[in-house]
Amino acid sequence: MTFEPYDRPVRAAFIGLGRIYDLNVRGYKDNPDVEVVALVDPDADRRAQRGAEWPGAGTFASAADLAASGLPVDAVEVLLPVPLHVEGVCELLANGWHVNLQKPMCSDLDDARRMIEAANASDRVLRVMENYLFYEPLRKLRATVESGELGTIGGYHMKMVGSGRGGWDVPRSSYEWQFAQMQRGRGILVFDDGWHKLSTALWLFGPVREVRAWVGATPVMAGVELDAPTSIVWEHDNGIRGVWDITLAPEMYLRSDYYTNDERWEVTGSRGYARVNRCTGRGIQQPSLEIYADGEVRAFHALDDDWASSFRDSGRHWLRWLRNGDGPLLWDADAALSVLRFALAIYASSEAGGVGVDPRSI
Repeated sequence: MTFEPYDRPVRAAFIGLGRIYDLNVRGYKDNPDVEVVALVDPDADRRAQRGAEWPGAGTFASAADLAASGLPVDAVEVLLPVPLHVEGVCELLANGWHVNLQKPMCSDLDDARRMIEAANASDRVLRVMENYLFYEPLRKLRATVESGELGTIGGYHMKMVGSGRGGWDVPRSSYEWQFAQMQRGRGILVFDDGWHKLSTALWLFGPVREVRAWVGATPVMAGVELDAPTSIVWEHDNGIRGVWDITLAPEMYLRSDYYTNDERWEVTGSRGYARVNRCTGRGIQQPSLEIYADGEVRAFHALDDDWASSFRDSGRHWLRWLRNGDGPLLWDADAALSVLRFALAIYASSEAGGVGVDPRSI
């Protein structure tokens, strides 16, 4: 791909104005690197509501309407339901627009290849955003690992508890799309939210050579099962092993400004360990990062542990990249493909009774 950075603010459009817009828009507000020129959503009420934030932007019911208008657009923030990703992204790329896509990239490798081929054919950038890589406590965790302060890393553990009470309101229509994903065997915990956890694993310790998984199922209403309890273990190419366990606590209240996930990461080395105590929700009311080494505990109280800030910083990173082309995209399409293979290896292992699966064999 040939890419020329922009010597002016990027002209951007939002494609989809649902619940997740409230998070992604933070990277665009008060940002001199961007000019929001268009908002696209089939819902007229959403267009009116979001349009009040961007009085200079045009509003359109579809991307086709936007393209037909002739309004100049450089890049689009794509906030579509996952089942609409492949067709939508291919259309947007064909319009000559760079694409910043909400995760998960898609549900299978054929769709991923279609999108990558469309990006290559249009000579445009396809980025699959991953906000967890911009969450400050996790960035500090990674820096601690790389500093050698913990010694030789022996392994790490991720834990997620899905609770049933608390958090913000999510439109029923959003869950209907999730139910459609579940019918395709892509659960909301392992695949949709799990995309974040698998991304952090690859970002922290590199490629994975073997995965073993047991994906469970818990009925929550007629025709709907959540993919827990689930246990997943894997080994990276460098020999470091990871464990991720997912449990449900449907009657537990979790204080959160966003979704009701209680998430934790703990990395153990030969000299000590580091632990991120929370992310999306406000579970453990300890410092967001604690480091134990050489008999002492260091607690980090001043890190920006508001989950929404990771969306802000991811968006700013993308828009700054379009201005200068420096650094990794986090994620580019090939890296996102590795996350997808990781997820598919989990399902392949579970379906085969927990046997080891190399993601690269998928």
